[in-house]
Amino acid sequence: MAPRATEGNDDTKQSIRMTADRLLVLPSDDAGDRKSRGGILIPATANLNRRLTWAEVVAVGPTVRNLEEGDQVLFAPDAGFEVEIRGEEYLILRERDIHAVASVREDGQTGLYL
Repeated sequence: MAPRATEGNDDTKQSIRMTADRLLVLPSDDAGDRKSRGGILIPATANLNRRLTWAEVVAVGPTVRNLEEGDQVLFAPDAGFEVEIRGEEYLILRERDIHAVASVREDGQTGLYL
């Protein structure tokens, strides 16, 4: 059952805690419309079965072992569920839906870890 706001105050803010192996991610802006190299606009609704998308991890569940908040992750856009939180569109994914993680290395260089 969803929590209800107290009477007279519909703007009650609640914290979000992910469960199990779930991730809350914020998809990057390039997940929408794109342009081809020739300058042709490709709408987000175009069929992109094999194209993966980047997102930033916002929250992680207690059993997630390989990811942390702030990581940039690569995933299939049809994986997971969309959710709107305070007017912002997020996705809920499982840890196993992540294909790669881009993170900063200890020596200051960036790397892509598959």
